[in-house]
Amino acid sequence: MNKNKNPWQTLKSETKYDNPWIKVVENKVINPNGGDGIYGVVHFKNIAVAIIPLDEEGNTYLIGQYRYTLNSFEWEIPMGGSSKKDIPLDSAKRELLEETGISAKIWTNILETQVSNSVSDEVSVTYLAQDLLYEQAMPEETEELFIKKLHISAAIQMVLNGEIRDSISIASLLKLNYLIENNLISHSKSNKA
Repeated sequence: MNKNKNPWQTLKSETKYDNPWIKVVENKVINPNGGDGIYGVVHFKNIAVAIIPLDEEGNTYLIGQYRYTLNSFEWEIPMGGSSKKDIPLDSAKRELLEETGISAKIWTNILETQVSNSVSDEVSVTYLAQDLLYEQAMPEETEELFIKKLHISAAIQMVLNGEIRDSISIASLLKLNYLIENNLISHSKSNKA
């Protein structure tokens, strides 16, 4: 078995749905066992950018909002979309300011993920934002956001308790927790690189 060789063969692709954010494509395929089948792919037109703002006392900020797709209120880290022609860090800075009114002097890329690679090509990048400055939030007109300030350890506990269910938020907070526990990153001003 050659792990670099694609065992799938695409016979035909047809766009079933297309809007400014996603495109859904149905592919007629021959699967790795040689059988005929179909494979649907949700193509994302933007990159997801996520941010964990972290102050010198170890506090962070979560965004609460009602998610239409799940018909439920969810807590998440600040995030949004970045056009593939834009620089993701610039988009992350814009999203953090829009959603929380926070800007930061220090930005660190801590995680890149494939969000749901069995059905989608969506990728995300998460930044840690430090040395925070506070301004006024400017959410988009389609957003009704709630902001919660809490210690990073409380946010991690929310993940462990199942109170944060968004996959990008979970992966990002657990990665930051690992970095802090292993002294690879600090929230102390005196330890900034």
